[in-house]
Amino acid sequence: MFTAQGPTFGELCVQALSSVERGYDLLAPKFDHTPFRTPRSILDATAAALGEWGPFEDGLDVCCGTGAGMLALRPVCDGRITGVDFSAGMLAQARAAHPDAAWVRADARALPFAAGFDLAVSFGAFGHFLPRERPAVFEGIHRALRPGGLFAFAIAAPLSLTSPAYWVEAGFDLVMRVRNAVWRPPFVMYYRTMPLGAVRADLTAAGFEVTVKSLGDARWGLILARKPVGSGHV
Repeated sequence: MFTAQGPTFGELCVQALSSVERGYDLLAPKFDHTPFRTPRSILDATAAALGEWGPFEDGLDVCCGTGAGMLALRPVCDGRITGVDFSAGMLAQARAAHPDAAWVRADARALPFAAGFDLAVSFGAFGHFLPRERPAVFEGIHRALRPGGLFAFAIAAPLSLTSPAYWVEAGFDLVMRVRNAVWRPPFVMYYRTMPLGAVRADLTAAGFEVTVKSLGDARWGLILARKPVGSGHV
């Protein structure tokens, strides 16, 4: 839920009528006081699951926002930890909260890394990419990993049609589609664009070997995408 320190309704409206980058620049100072921040339970469960595959050397958080993913990377990485995001406002908040990490401003659809990391994670970001953009994101992450490197992110099982949350998500996506049809710049944020089959296919096409692990919650699983040891930089 929103706290008293979170954004006002008016501030959220201004954000929603902005571009994704500008919207997050505006929201950044109050982002951690909203329900949009990845829950600590997901971060802790991801770190626990990755602990069985690590330790890792260098870690990368893709679309890092205010840096919550550092809580999952730090326990399992012995080397440097880097966050990348295209919002300068979000990076400023992340840098203040985690001064021991490195921060890079870049678009996740064109990541500027090559074989520099052993582990990559991402939390709550993929709703900001249209399905046609997802392959470029996955290919960039594959390129950023060293051979044998792992890309991990949580994914939720589909909600039941009888669940009120299903209709909340469906209604939100419909409102966003109407908004983007009549208003520019677009603000891309959809809840229902990440079916497991399509995600697995895109990861496989990018060169990953994919498995899914339970996160200890009936609804949440952890995608584990391994870059084969014999892979080159692309």
